[in-house]
Amino acid sequence: MELVFECCLKVALVCRLFGHCRQSFYQSKADFAAEAASEREIVKNVRAIREEDPRIGCYKLWIMLIDLFGRDHMPGRDRFFVILRRHGLMLPPPKPRHTTNSNHRYHKWKNLIRDFIPTAANQLWVADITYIALDCGGVCYLHLITDAYSHKIVGWMLADTLRAAITMEALRQAIDQAVAMSGSEVLTGLIHHSDRGVQYCCDEYVAMLRAHGITISMTEDYKPTDNAIAERVNGIIKVSAVYPRRRFNSIEHAKNVIGRYIHFYNYHRPHMSIGNKPPALVHMEQGEQKKMWKNKIYPPKSVTNE
Repeated sequence: MELVFECCLKVALVCRLFGHCRQSFYQSKADFAAEAASEREIVKNVRAIREEDPRIGCYKLWIMLIDLFGRDHMPGRDRFFVILRRHGLMLPPPKPRHTTNSNHRYHKWKNLIRDFIPTAANQLWVADITYIALDCGGVCYLHLITDAYSHKIVGWMLADTLRAAITMEALRQAIDQAVAMSGSEVLTGLIHHSDRGVQYCCDEYVAMLRAHGITISMTEDYKPTDNAIAERVNGIIKVSAVYPRRRFNSIEHAKNVIGRYIHFYNYHRPHMSIGNKPPALVHMEQGEQKKMWKNKIYPPKSVTNE
């Protein structure tokens, strides 16, 4: 026969047994309740941000929530990561995926941006095209122009074609915003950098650039690092807005999702390369931007004589 003993002790007695006062007990209960409420609020906001950017990193989330709640009301970075892990909100490891016809009759331009560092918006644009898979088995193409100083996407078009006319629409958007900022149709001092694809080399595209006094620069070595910022923006959009959804139902579905993400990217998403600020804010600034990382320094290799 099993006997079960239940002991109902008063709070005051238990507190004396453990060397604490009743006030400490009730205060700890209040602290636990406040901490639980704070954690629920953090998780709710993380889920809301992940609705806009399913692949945004945990550190960027922490930065955004500090801006929202204030540093005094946010846990430290490591504690924040513990909360995300507890609620299954840590990101799984990314699965990276590995479109330019440069075999054409048009003139190919030299690379003018080696060692060039812009100090304000609309000094250097980088352009690129990437593909987006559709559920029907086809693809559509995202034509992008990004400001290299602010990392703001200043022109974009999504279409089911690689025709230069679509690429020129993205360029028109970029030109319109630059003209609005400068008050002049002539954008002297601005460099447009791209790969050697036919869309960027064709007569119509080049004529539009020249009509606004924009200098033309192109990659020469066919390396991703020759257009690193454009490649980086492509990657962010694909990893954050495309890959989590696998495929889009239609091109209209893709337009809605990617358009909404580009707005989030431009106006809300902090970037480590520009001081953890959103691109739209930096787009209105001037001067060197602080990078929020340190380049890793590798020790020199030792040479041994055998």
